[in-house]
Amino acid sequence: MTNPLDAHTARIGRGLHRFRRLQGIKQSHMAELLGVSQGSISRWESGTHAPDAPMRARIEALIAARVDTTGDAALKRLIETSSLRIHLICDATHRLLAVSPARAQSWRADAGSYIGTSLWRYASPEIIAAEDGLAERGWFDRPFQSLRFHTGPNASATIVIGAGWMEWESIPLADGRIGRLTMAVSDIA
Repeated sequence: MTNPLDAHTARIGRGLHRFRRLQGIKQSHMAELLGVSQGSISRWESGTHAPDAPMRARIEALIAARVDTTGDAALKRLIETSSLRIHLICDATHRLLAVSPARAQSWRADAGSYIGTSLWRYASPEIIAAEDGLAERGWFDRPFQSLRFHTGPNASATIVIGAGWMEWESIPLADGRIGRLTMAVSDIA
């Protein structure tokens, strides 16, 4: 099993690469914006090196998807009124963007207090493995990807993930970034 921190570092690199491509920004310009060399950007994107914690936080703030109050308002409303166990996260950072009442009910915490917070630390081993396989599936090459897989439970007593089928769909958001719709399809008793 991959260390979640390693997968997190790889996600930041892929997220930075996707952000640049979607925004039409060259590595050299991104390097200027972040005050680093073009080689650093290249190494981060390829996953051969990891940015230090303060730089990672700057990159996350730059690439993190947000639910736009105008362009994504309908999507947010659909999720927040859905009877499905569904939530929306930033595909690059795993920050929670919206959650349905049915999903929030399965968590033993105030879901609203997790908006803007990365849910990565609650990932089950199967979620970590699925995340690790996304690049070779072409997940980060274009939006509107989907993946269905089985997960076991996680070890959290607050943000609970039960054993069952999970479905992910990547969707573009109004700000040009990518969100991931995450749905619990069925649980095993």
